[in-house]
Amino acid sequence: MAGYLQREIAKIKKEILSLGAMVEDRFQKAIYAVKTSDLELARKIIDTDFQIDEREIEVEEECLKVLALYQPVAMDLRFFVVVIKINNDLERIADYASNISLRFITSSHDSNKFKYDYTSMADQAAKMLRMSLDALVQMDVDMAYKVLGMDKDVNIMRNDAYDSMKKDIQEHPEMVGEIINMYLISRHLERIGDHTTNIAEEVIYLIEGEIIRHR
Repeated sequence: MAGYLQREIAKIKKEILSLGAMVEDRFQKAIYAVKTSDLELARKIIDTDFQIDEREIEVEEECLKVLALYQPVAMDLRFFVVVIKINNDLERIADYASNISLRFITSSHDSNKFKYDYTSMADQAAKMLRMSLDALVQMDVDMAYKVLGMDKDVNIMRNDAYDSMKKDIQEHPEMVGEIINMYLISRHLERIGDHTTNIAEEVIYLIEGEIIRHR
């Protein structure tokens, strides 16, 4: 029984990491589409979002099946609880990548007078996502804690974007719709940072058995 369970754990870990790689790729492409004004790529990200949704459901169903068949305990049980939660966070990150693409497509019909550089914010969020998944693979609690500390930088950059765009709205009230649309991209990036933080928190729970949310 133990051998079967460990094989299932290895299989599901491989599946969640594969999903993570897919989500990371979508996120990077969404930012690239904004940076290079690639409308076709942005539309492709939106049109293929269903693929992430399908994989998320597959992973969750596999976890529930193993829980019913093997009734794991202790750390093995925590593993499946954590994977189900991380699975959901990854799906939400993919949704925000689609939202970023949609905001870019919508703004492409505007005057394009207001262009904001999201490179630093996107790079930080992408680094957090990669580190949170690496922490899961390597069972590295120190790396997971580092991700938690990085989230404040994304929030600061989101606040900076808000201040900059608020000033632009005051100076160009006729462009308020376009500016708010661009601000929402920074908001989506900030939410991606939040979900990568969630993943890191779940890794900490998996390793240490302690829930640290809301601290």
